[in-house]
Amino acid sequence: MHATPSPAGRAGPALAAACAVLALWSLAAWSGAVAPGLLPGPVATAAALADSARSGVLLSDLGASLARAGQGFALGSVAGGVLGFATGYLPRLSAAVTPVVSFLRPIPAIALVPLATAWFGIGESAKRLLIAYAVALAVWLYVHDGVSRVPVSHLRAARTLGAPLHRRFTEVLLPAAAPALLAALRYGASVALLALVAAELGGADSGLAYRLQVDGQFLRVDRMFAGLIVLGLLGVAADLVLAAIGRRFVHWSAS
Repeated sequence: MHATPSPAGRAGPALAAACAVLALWSLAAWSGAVAPGLLPGPVATAAALADSARSGVLLSDLGASLARAGQGFALGSVAGGVLGFATGYLPRLSAAVTPVVSFLRPIPAIALVPLATAWFGIGESAKRLLIAYAVALAVWLYVHDGVSRVPVSHLRAARTLGAPLHRRFTEVLLPAAAPALLAALRYGASVALLALVAAELGGADSGLAYRLQVDGQFLRVDRMFAGLIVLGLLGVAADLVLAAIGRRFVHWSAS
């Protein structure tokens, strides 16, 4: 039986990898192989990030992006989760819905930006729905697969013992599919950030991706690097929070 590594033990390899990336980044910036204005080093990027924070621009953009991504993620997770449980549990419904979802999944959110703008304008509704669309398809895939893999014998045994439908769901189906649901949410969180970039590039006056576009027009590469780092850190933070929730509430799963 393997011992569970301590938090410090788990953080060690990640910190080592981060230090290695910073060292290689610094070396590339100082080598002169790329013009300094096009490849700022970690110090210049940190200075740009600090300047953006002091001016209040970072906080404003971060708040706008978090609101859009959070609302889209919540809506998409609920829609994709409910549909995934339904299609995973009901084979006939799966046969009808799966081809439709399989057709929609390869269509990226950014391809729907013009259509969403035409239907809903450039307001917040279009952005939230785009994010929800992308998240729902991602969550559906994981949840549908997890629910469909629950042994039918478990459900039949519960029904034979007289368990009503709601108890079969809460005491058999949900616990068995919970690891897949958690994986769906973790993947959906990263998809929400990807869709957020597409939504904000399609028309916005605030947000992290909007600021990247503005900084790109003025070749402020140091600020662009800072914005990308913030987006990456948001993804890491969301994944860590969801993983912690999983360890707390899905403790029976080794994964």
